[in-house]
Amino acid sequence: MSAVLPLERLTRPSPLRSLTFGDWRLSHIPDGLVQLRPEGWFTGLGPDDLAGLAPYRGPDGSLVASVGGLLVEHQGRSLLIDAGFGPRRLAAAQTHPALGTLAGGDLINQLRTAGVPAEAVDTVAFTHLHDDHVGWVQAADGAHFAGATSLVMSTAEWRERGSLLPARLAGRVRTPADGGEAFPGVTLREWPGHTSGHAGYVVEVADERSGDAGVRRVLVLGDVLHSPAQTAHPEWRVFFDSEGDEGVRTRRAVLEEAARPGTVCYAGHFADVVFGRVEATGDGYVWQSVE
Repeated sequence: MSAVLPLERLTRPSPLRSLTFGDWRLSHIPDGLVQLRPEGWFTGLGPDDLAGLAPYRGPDGSLVASVGGLLVEHQGRSLLIDAGFGPRRLAAAQTHPALGTLAGGDLINQLRTAGVPAEAVDTVAFTHLHDDHVGWVQAADGAHFAGATSLVMSTAEWRERGSLLPARLAGRVRTPADGGEAFPGVTLREWPGHTSGHAGYVVEVADERSGDAGVRRVLVLGDVLHSPAQTAHPEWRVFFDSEGDEGVRTRRAVLEEAARPGTVCYAGHFADVVFGRVEATGDGYVWQSVE
């Protein structure tokens, strides 16, 4: 199931890609892309670190990051984790010196292609409420997800950024505790650093008794990591992490957990290798794409 990273896929955003585990189907739903300028996105990197990023750089020198969400389907129900940037596009001059182009626009059509129209999604969950994760819920005053009975996020994220959601949706918000249920078979995990309320999710796709040979769970990493290159360098600090020290601690802890047997990960910003395994090496970790 694992594969060596195909170099051409490290410099393009991911199309719609799906994995199936028993009666679970998980699909990356693309919305667009964001360009990350390594010299600004990461802080304090030396020349050797920057040179090591060469395989991940596009023609203009930026890292290409996917933007979208994860559709989780199980027993006739559906959960969308994160909702893209929405129907807009910003040129590099309109964003931030650490960024290039930031664009969305595809998620609603891609959900339909995946067989689950936006209005049929049962639950929308967020890793955090930055604009490239909440865009389509903000659009049209929340009307795209009229059928969603719950909007899920951590308590801290709701407290600090909940005003970014359309006010008409406030009554649908649920804030499970760390380890609490976000959706049947899916739990919320508090993984702070990128924001103080940043959350990941654990999808239990098989019984723990199934043995180490099978996939038992999928970790949804959110913005704990932004590039496959970080898997080997959890110490790299990210300019947009609100709490830098905690971000490093969280990355180290999540990578340790992700390397356990029976675990697959979804990293929604990882170019065209959004599904993968974290494999321990002698001195750290590497990302192996999963097909």
